[in-house]
Amino acid sequence: MGLPFLDSFSAAARHGVWHADELGSADAQVIGTGHAALDAELPGGGWPVGAMTELLQTAPQDPIWPLLLPGLVQAVQARGGPVVLIGAPCEPFGASLAAHGLAPESLMWVRSDASAARLWACEQALRCADVGAVLAWLPQARVGELRRLQLAAAQHDVLLFVCRPETVAQSASPARLRLHIVRSTADAGQVELHILKRRGPPLTTPVMAPARSERMSALLAAARVRRKLRLRQGAMPQPVTVDSTTVVHIDAWKEGRHALDRLAVVA
Repeated sequence: MGLPFLDSFSAAARHGVWHADELGSADAQVIGTGHAALDAELPGGGWPVGAMTELLQTAPQDPIWPLLLPGLVQAVQARGGPVVLIGAPCEPFGASLAAHGLAPESLMWVRSDASAARLWACEQALRCADVGAVLAWLPQARVGELRRLQLAAAQHDVLLFVCRPETVAQSASPARLRLHIVRSTADAGQVELHILKRRGPPLTTPVMAPARSERMSALLAAARVRRKLRLRQGAMPQPVTVDSTTVVHIDAWKEGRHALDRLAVVA
């Protein structure tokens, strides 16, 4: 019996073939990023679950919480387990995370400077059924080691983020999704998200995302407004020293409560 000609395949069968010039659909579960502009550029409209998302940074201390928090909160709610931080460069501020829906008890922080120890902890966390998501800083990881993590995430359907330096942008990576996070020079409150790898055509323009939370932005905006008012009035508060402690009196409600002041207090 002869082989069928290609023309004999139905249009329905051909419809399931992904074309490289089109944004691919998700072949697995996704979690929304919480940023509509980014969701619109990602296959399936969110972070891939059971796959590695690689985040390239200029410095490991660069803030990524505003970008990741909405997805991490959803992952914890869906699986009921903690977010495991591995090799985080700074201690997370629990009160701020709690204000955005991620309770401090939902975090597990693994501290180690050894690359091998970080990789081992990351793989063990991915294999744990109780873990909601894994966020690891692995600047020295090799491709083969990253491939092991990608496989572990796929086997256990875990949300995995790996932070690495931007210098590896041209190196091969098994990550399903790769983003280069760059601080915006035009707006300090925004970051540029350059999508280096996705199931779809290259993205020539970056996606903009907030560099800090709305509450922090409101607090800073309120502080700028009050500073300008005091400069105009020429009535800057004078510090008073009491028992070697300097106290500055801030007359916050002299002119009545302003909307920005209320936002600052909430923040």
